[in-house]
Formats: sequence, C-alpha cells, structure tokens
Amino acid sequence: MIKREGHEHKCASRATPEGPIAIPVAILAGLLLAAACACTPIHGAGMASSSAGAADVEGFSADQQRRPPANHAWVIFGTDTVVAEVARTQEDREQGLMYRQELPAGTGMLFVFDDMEVRSFWMENTYVPLDIAFMDASLTVVNIDHMAPLTTDNHDSAGPAMFALEVPEGWFAAHGVKRGARAAVEFGVQLKKPGGA
Repeated sequence: MIKREGHEHKCASRATPEGPIAIPVAILAGLLLAAACACTPIHGAGMASSSAGAADVEGFSADQQRRPPANHAWVIFGTDTVVAEVARTQEDREQGLMYRQELPAGTGMLFVFDDMEVRSFWMENTYVPLDIAFMDASLTVVNIDHMAPLTTDNHDSAGPAMFALEVPEGWFAAHGVKRGARAAVEFGVQLKKPGGA
C-alpha cells in the first residue's frame, strides 16, 4: 500500500530534486488509453506479444482467452507472467493488498501512477510478506525491495517510478527478475467499480 506523510495508507510520492520529468508522449498516450478501458499492450524493448499467460478456458471465446480479466493486467518478464490486480485510482492505491490473508503464487497488484516520481510504500495492515518492484515509464525495474508484514518502514523507489508491482515474497528472485529487467504489460478492460472511479 502507498503512504502519504502524516496519513495512513496514502501516497508519499516526492518530487525529484531535478524537477519535473518529461514522459514520452507515446508512452503517456498508451497509458491513458489502457486506463480508459482498452486492452492495450505496453511492451518493454524486445518483448514478445503478451498473449503468453492466457490459458484455454472452456466457455470463453478465443478473444476473451487472450485478455487479462477485467480490472487486471498481465505483467510479463520474458516467459514469466504475473496476473495482477490493477490499482489505478487513489482509493485503490491506498487500499493496496491490506487485510488479505494470502496472495497466490503468480498473482499480485500493479500500481499505476499518472507521472514519474519517487514512490514510498509501507506494510501497515498488510499480512502477507511481499516483494515490490518499482518500474519507470519504460517498464524497466528501478529497484526491488522486500517488505515484511505489519511494518511501517518506508520502502522507497531508488528513482522516479510510474509503476509498482507487488508479488508474494520470493517471486522475483525465483524468476530471475532483477534491477534493469524490462516488463511488458497488457491491461484487461478497466471497469468502474461500484461507488468508485
């Protein structure tokens, strides 16, 4: 979950000393389109199509099987895929994975921000040990940190980040994902939640 100074469960993004960061127009346009409901792949350099990870499911059309579930995304590192819930609103990001009793292998949460800033997360009211990968606008991993349950230590990105991916502890190490790795992301349809944006 993200934190704001002085308030629990809020965002603590801080501006960089260098000032605003220019985000390539093509990347920003792709993010806005994906968040607006399109099932738009965002690929890191050299990444294959993100249809990897789709399973054959009876009762669903071939097209439906090639998409992540609604309000989810596939985050793909080479041949390994995380099926991630998407936290794209302030409310979703503040809630994060709090109060979950488990987080199955191969799943996680992708936090999507509107800009590049240093991000800060903590683990208050979060019961599952997690690893977090902070990624920049090109989906390159800036750094990975381990987060112990029920702690309020700050876990900061090592530089400006636009995405953060939380997964069960040990997933990144088990799949060889390190700083400098590049991901591809394919978003499912992003539906409005009842009472939310």
